[in-house]
Amino acid sequence: MRKAIAIDFDGCLCQDRYPAIGPPNWEVIRRAQAEQAAGVAVILWTCRAGPYLQEAVDACTAWGLALDAVNANLPERIARYGNDCRKVSADEYWDDRAVRVGGESDTRL
Repeated sequence: MRKAIAIDFDGCLCQDRYPAIGPPNWEVIRRAQAEQAAGVAVILWTCRAGPYLQEAVDACTAWGLALDAVNANLPERIARYGNDCRKVSADEYWDDRAVRVGGESDTRL
């Protein structure tokens, strides 16, 4: 099964200017593109909905970031686990508000 990365939009792929589209965060976009080139699936993981969601998808396309899924589980993961749970299944979650809990210490990413 392919590795999957769920990436937040506002504040991660671009500066947070919601409901507008902020300037792109090229460092994150280039890293996501490199991961994709290595065979990793990229899932857009955002609270945006309706026309605001479509604007985010269109922005990703304009920035050269192909999306394997949008706020949804990958078909191969649905098949593997036999369900389509509400939480998007990924190996990594990239988010500007992430906090790592556990391990030797809790750290803000």
